[in-house]
Amino acid sequence: MKQQIEKILRHRKKEKITGENLRASAVLMPLFYNQGQYHVLFTERSDEVVFHKGQVCFPGGTQEPSDSSLLQTALRESEEEIGLETKDIEILGELDDSLTFTTNYVISPFVAFISHPHSLRTNGREVKGAFSVPLSFLMDEANFKQDSYAYEYEGHIIWGATARILRQFIDLLKSE
Repeated sequence: MKQQIEKILRHRKKEKITGENLRASAVLMPLFYNQGQYHVLFTERSDEVVFHKGQVCFPGGTQEPSDSSLLQTALRESEEEIGLETKDIEILGELDDSLTFTTNYVISPFVAFISHPHSLRTNGREVKGAFSVPLSFLMDEANFKQDSYAYEYEGHIIWGATARILRQFIDLLKSE
């Protein structure tokens, strides 16, 4: 499956969003293999952050002037938020940019494979917690709410830009 994902992402052209007054940001979509199946790792934002309080998301954030690329942004933020070190991350490819409708962030998503088990160190100021969802659950159409572009898993609601990014990934997997 990991090789299939990498092949799908490598053989497509990423759609980029450009424009004025947009804020560049990047996220990491961490995948891992555990107990015979693949999982997607999510974080839940704390109530202390300025934007998107309490929302389910992927680790990531705004590009800083010191970041050499958007990939560097995703890697830096993943280490800051949940303690994922670059040496433990294998980048599989990129998904299309996604725009947040209320805060004008252009999110560049990077799909990555991480080893399991991995002890996460959540930054309580930015992240309330982390959880994973089996990829098989996400690929089951019965679990996707089309009217609101959302998934609900064990009390967590995955919606907004995170759900749109996730849906693009699921659609790409299903197209192969």
